Amino acid sequence: QVQLVESGGGFAQSGGSLRLSCAASGFDLEYYGIGWFRRAPDNEREGVACIGSEGGTTYYTDSVKGRFTVSRDNSKNTVYLQMNSLKAEETDTYYCATDRRGGPHGCGSIVAGKPVRTDDRFLEVWGQGALVTVAS
Repeated sequence: QVQLVESGGGFAQSGGSLRLSCAASGFDLEYYGIGWFRRAPDNEREGVACIGSEGGTTYYTDSVKGRFTVSRDNSKNTVYLQMNSLKAEETDTYYCATDRRGGPHGCGSIVAGKPVRTDDRFLEVWGQGALVTVAS
């Protein structure tokens, strides 16, 4: 059974922080680029952050640079998204997914800078999503 499971969502005040976790089972997460996405129009997904499979190179959409940090702990088969200085408009459901677009280290989907479809063939495994609510 190949799965990704998000946790750590919940409530934060504007300007507050949350840390999301993305735990893999049934495969070794360390060999995949792992992206974080949130909802976009037409049931697509906007790339928020990504961490590559080798060397831990990270990528971020412009709106979260300097506030969000993606990291991984291979011993726990888990990727994290630390979200600081949260804004009310960032209330959303956040998803993690494997991303093998862009070469051996992945993360090509967020580098492309446009929304993705959930049935994109390079985004093979998706988590169920974690709801983040930021008070105004």
